[in-house]
Amino acid sequence: MSHSIERIRTLALVGQSGAGKTSLAEALLAQAGAIPAAGSVERGSTVGDYTPLEKQLQHSLKLAVASFECKDTRIHLLDTPGYPDFLGNALPALAAVETAGIVISAQNGIEMMTGRFMQWAARRGLDRLIIVNKIDADNVNLEDLLERIQQTFGKECLPLNLPAGGCSKVSDCFFAPSGESDFSSVEEAHRRLVDQVVEVDEKLMETYLEKGEVTPEELHAPLERALREGHLIPVVFTSAKTGAGIGELLEVITQLLPNPTEGNPPVYIKSAGEKTEELRAEPDPKKHALAHVFKIEIDPYIGRVAVFRVHQGRLTSGGQLFIGEGRKPIKPGHLYMLRGKTQTEVAEALPGDICAIAKIDDIQFDHVLHDSAEDAHVHARPLELPTSVFGLAVQPKKRGDEQKVSDVLHKIAAEDPCFRIEHNSQANETVMRGLGEMHLKAILEKMSSQYKLELETKPPSIPFRETIAAKAEGHSRHKKQTGGAGQFGEVYLKVEPLPRGTGFEFVDSVKGGAIPNQFIPAVEKGVRGVLESGYIAGYPLQDVRVIVYDGKSHPVDSKEVAFVSAGRKAFLDALGKARPIVLEPIVNVEIIAPEAKMGDVAGELSGHRGQIKGSDSPRPGTVQITAQAPLSELEHFPARLKSLTAGHGSYSMEFSHYEAAPPQLQQKLAAAHKPQAEAE
Repeated sequence: MSHSIERIRTLALVGQSGAGKTSLAEALLAQAGAIPAAGSVERGSTVGDYTPLEKQLQHSLKLAVASFECKDTRIHLLDTPGYPDFLGNALPALAAVETAGIVISAQNGIEMMTGRFMQWAARRGLDRLIIVNKIDADNVNLEDLLERIQQTFGKECLPLNLPAGGCSKVSDCFFAPSGESDFSSVEEAHRRLVDQVVEVDEKLMETYLEKGEVTPEELHAPLERALREGHLIPVVFTSAKTGAGIGELLEVITQLLPNPTEGNPPVYIKSAGEKTEELRAEPDPKKHALAHVFKIEIDPYIGRVAVFRVHQGRLTSGGQLFIGEGRKPIKPGHLYMLRGKTQTEVAEALPGDICAIAKIDDIQFDHVLHDSAEDAHVHARPLELPTSVFGLAVQPKKRGDEQKVSDVLHKIAAEDPCFRIEHNSQANETVMRGLGEMHLKAILEKMSSQYKLELETKPPSIPFRETIAAKAEGHSRHKKQTGGAGQFGEVYLKVEPLPRGTGFEFVDSVKGGAIPNQFIPAVEKGVRGVLESGYIAGYPLQDVRVIVYDGKSHPVDSKEVAFVSAGRKAFLDALGKARPIVLEPIVNVEIIAPEAKMGDVAGELSGHRGQIKGSDSPRPGTVQITAQAPLSELEHFPARLKSLTAGHGSYSMEFSHYEAAPPQLQQKLAAAHKPQAEAE
């Protein structure tokens, strides 16, 4: 059935693990009549957690889409995992929706991921709705929690409803503001909401001051504007378990949340050569199509499923589509709407719709699907995903499984934007990197259960780097005379250090053709050969500028190979005088632990050259420590944290920067490299 865009709503449920997002999605689906009854996470019967591993672990590992109809409105609901290790499967949801529903457990209050999702959603210009779930739990103080929400996120967080009847139901404060509540008063909450909303519309404000009242209809447009500008962040109360507030939440979604024409339009980037410009997608079905792929799932039976959000134009089954910068169009035979693992075929997808295409192997995560060849250089605004630092070196337990392991790892990397595979040629090891121990553990479990592959794991070699600490000059003359034509090339160059994180720059400032133009790339090739293999300890070089300024050539004997060799040796000559040093990776570590263990954890960190940057108490009895430490010192940290906190500590880490390693470590690495270099 065809829908009007005004009747589409998109909502992502995000927030800390354990807040009850999957159960909330079940309750909404059941309330709308989309499923006969709500399933349970414990029994493994939910729409959102449908993979065998999620059922076994009883928490979400990936983003799930549930599309359903309710009161002539089509709702696309996204359920996301809440552990920091699975952010690669949660953050992409923010690129697909108008509204982020930040779910808070009434029992645990504001947790680490609550604040982070509030910030990410604000940065992407999304409307935000705070859903306080589990209001039926024991010992909850909702009045205190609401106050804390307002202190933490601002006075614009105002309740749309209030718990009543001892948390057995909620009273609406927006549409029909009269009724009892467990704390505060419905009339007072209504007045505050109206005061907050009319502030964005001067005319309405005048009417309100004259009459003392405005109708919900008059409030609709300014309410949308207040949500878009973050001038209002509504708070609602629910219990997925008892059903309290679930009908009211559906009412809020269908009546108050923005449709695709009302949210802030997503930003696309159009690049033409060096120039890039921003484009705003327009939710108009008559324009050419733009859709963004925010999830890839590789199903053992169906194959690759690409899930996308349409932002502009319309997609039809059998219509022609281009993938990213690809020049060859495809014709997807079927378009599907998803409800967990159930697929329902649809004839078309409009702006606001979230749909899927199966069995097209060329579609990757973050691709833009479009129907006009001229949009080949249009990309979605990049998601700010955390860098995967946590690594394990892996090899198959069974010999001969190498190719199979490689294929499966690449399949998993296609599904998970925060999982990557590196091959470290210096140590000859395959390293898988993720956001933490739990992330990689889930991947090893999946490989074992779904693909029947067992891997041996060990800590990976640390990705040290090298750089220089001073400017220097280098020179080399390459001369070989054998019978017939010889080889000749001479190179003079300078090296200088660059700021951390800059990488490598090659500058050609040769005047008057001292080195003919056609040989400059050969000099660069020789220089780049050294970058990979390093100078003092065999690690790649970075943050170095090489300036080739003079040289000599021979009209007959000068050849590419001579300049490759001269460039290489001149660079090595300069490096020897430029105070080469080893750099080590420093990571940001975030630890959550019982408050009583703060001293032990801090001691453990400082004993491993860690520096504590700050601490916070997200909820009573727990402490959140932010620190920086060298990656090389953290090899046994997960196990130590587990034993120090009796299993109650958790941590996440992300790459921060490189800095010079301490002298004794430099010497140790250089000494280990020497025998190896001599053996070669």
